[in-house]
Amino acid sequence: MKKIMLSLSFFLCIHLAIGQSKGDSLRNAGALEAAFMAYGGEFYQNPTNKEVAYKLAQTLSLSNLVDTAFFFLDVALEDNYKLMPLADSDLYNLFTDPRWREVEDKQFRKFQEKNGELKKPEYARQLIRMIMKDQALDYHLDMGRNEYAKNKYAPHWFFTITKTKARLNAENFTKMNELLEKYGWPLYDDVGELAADAPLLVINHHESEEIRKQYLDQIKAACMAKQGSCMEYAKIHDRILVNTNQPQTYGMQFRFNQKGDLEPFPIKDPETVDKRRLAIGLEPLAVYLKRKINYDWTVKQK
Repeated sequence: MKKIMLSLSFFLCIHLAIGQSKGDSLRNAGALEAAFMAYGGEFYQNPTNKEVAYKLAQTLSLSNLVDTAFFFLDVALEDNYKLMPLADSDLYNLFTDPRWREVEDKQFRKFQEKNGELKKPEYARQLIRMIMKDQALDYHLDMGRNEYAKNKYAPHWFFTITKTKARLNAENFTKMNELLEKYGWPLYDDVGELAADAPLLVINHHESEEIRKQYLDQIKAACMAKQGSCMEYAKIHDRILVNTNQPQTYGMQFRFNQKGDLEPFPIKDPETVDKRRLAIGLEPLAVYLKRKINYDWTVKQK
């Protein structure tokens, strides 16, 4: 590991001029090598910066530089007591490595020391693995969508990625049903908020509307009981409507317009959408759309 640090330090000295603020923009543009050198330059200047160490781990993982990514992840998570890193799809290339189990063990131990014992910790672990798998390749898909928005056609590699994504989703759905049969529907009180929402992601990404309809009542019940995500419930509810040629209820589903920009699909009674969103604890649609897709929602609310 010392060799990794020495080698990286040598390159960082050369690339310090890239600057601290460029890492994010380079990564968002798909320039991963330049991005991790930019983050590395910042880390070299301040080796105690855990946030930059984490960005390094993410970017190195996306670049499939697994050994170095594990090193910086260990640095980043030293004082981290959360489970969210275990679901970070930018770390998917680490997730498939046997060393990931040790990362899981450490984070679960620290999380439970700080927050108390989970009632169903093994169920939580399996559910969080499903989230990781559900979000796998999302960075690459985003790069493909950006290319489409810019050029009005998808890059050739995008179709291979989408095929792989479909296979992962199918595997996840099978695993979800096995877990539901063994443990029952996951609740916040049993497995924590992060893990409990895993089935919602899997169901939302399933290709069949009948599957989504099959689980919708359970998802809504968990939402209303504050034992599940109302955000994900709204996404699934709206996806069913959009995919059956009906106006959506909450404004959670998007499409590309003729300019190549994202916009929400048509919304039923758009002047009262914020009332419906408020009823399940969601923020105003204008705030959500601006943050999510940089879209200006201007329909006056009643």
